[in-house]
Amino acid sequence: MTETGVLRLAGTVLPAGEQQELHLSGGLVVDRPATADVTTVSTGGWIVPGLVDAHCHIGLDSHGPVDRDVQEQQATVDRDAGALLVRDAGSAADTRWIDEREDLPKIIRAGRHIARSKRYIRNYGWEIEPEELVAYVEQEARRGDGWVKLVGDWIDRDAGDLTACWPLEALTAAITRAHELNARVTAHVFGEHALPDLLAAGIDCIEHGTGLLPDMLDDMAARGVAVVPTLIQLENFPLYADQAAGKFPVYADHMRDLYARRRDTLRSAVEAGVPVYAGTDAGGVLGHGLVAQEIQALTTIGLSGEQALAAGSWAARTWLGAPADLTPGNPADLVVYAEDPRANPAVLSHPECIVLRGRVYRP
Repeated sequence: MTETGVLRLAGTVLPAGEQQELHLSGGLVVDRPATADVTTVSTGGWIVPGLVDAHCHIGLDSHGPVDRDVQEQQATVDRDAGALLVRDAGSAADTRWIDEREDLPKIIRAGRHIARSKRYIRNYGWEIEPEELVAYVEQEARRGDGWVKLVGDWIDRDAGDLTACWPLEALTAAITRAHELNARVTAHVFGEHALPDLLAAGIDCIEHGTGLLPDMLDDMAARGVAVVPTLIQLENFPLYADQAAGKFPVYADHMRDLYARRRDTLRSAVEAGVPVYAGTDAGGVLGHGLVAQEIQALTTIGLSGEQALAAGSWAARTWLGAPADLTPGNPADLVVYAEDPRANPAVLSHPECIVLRGRVYRP
C-alpha cells in the first residue's frame, strides 16, 4: 500500500526515545508543513529507523545465482520484515537493477565472494589461488559498494578440518589494495586458524566469528574490527557436523565444539567492546526476512534490548555510512511497532507499518 502527498506519523521516535511528529514528503523526512493537506499514517507507536540486515545474499539460493524474479521476491520479503538497508555479503548474481526500484531495499554490495580453489560452495564465488588475490580484490572492490568479501577459512579435505585459505603475505597485499580503493574487507571465518593473519593484515570485519580467541578481542575493539555473528545461521553447525562426520570426523568434532561455545565466544567479544551488528546470512540455506529474529538473538550474547536494536538499525546504519536517524532531510525509511522494541524485542517480528522512501507498506 502506498500513499502520496505529505504523510504524518506521531509516536516515540528512536533512538532518542522522544515523543515526536514526523512529516514525510518526496521520500524524505521534512519539516512540519504549513499546509493542512496532511495524511496521518500512524499515531502512538514506536518509530525506528529502517532495520539493517548486514549479512544477506540477495541473488543467491543454495545452488547459486537466481534470476530476477527470485531476486525480487527475496528483496520484497526482506522489506516486509523491516530490513530497508542490506549489506549483500557476496553474490554471484547481478542485482544492480534493484537500485532503480523505489519499492525495494537499498543494497550495499561486497561484489562476489573470493574463495580458494575448491574451497567453497559451488557456483558462489571466484575460486582462485593466492597469487591472484590482489587482482580479484581490485576487481570486486570496483564492482561493489565499498566492501569486498573473502572466504577466510573452509574445510580442507586433505587436512580433514577447517584451515586458513590465504597466507599472510597475500592477505596483507590484498587488504592494503582494497583500502587504497576505499573499500573495506570482510571475511567468512568459522574457526580459529585464519583469524590471526586476517587481523594482522588489517581486516575490517569478521563474519560468524565463532573461532574468536580472548587475546584477539582488545585489539579488535581498539581498531573497530566488527563482527557480524549471524546467530541464526550458527544453529546449522550441528547439521553440518552430522553431514560431514562419516568422511571428516575431525571437522565434525570441531564444528560441534565451535557451536557449543558460540555464545560464550561472542559474549566475550561484546564484553570487550568489539562492535557487533545484525546479519542473517539469508540467501543460502536460510530464507529471507529473518532480521527481527536475528536482532532478538543478539540479546543471548550479552547485548541489551536497546543495544541489539541499535545493532540492527541506527548503529548499523552509521557503520555502513547511511543516514542513521529520522531528522529532516534524511530518507523516510522507518518501521513502526505497537510496543517499545527495546523492552520487548519480540515485537520486531510484528511491524505495524513500514515506510520505504516515503511509501507506506502494511504487513
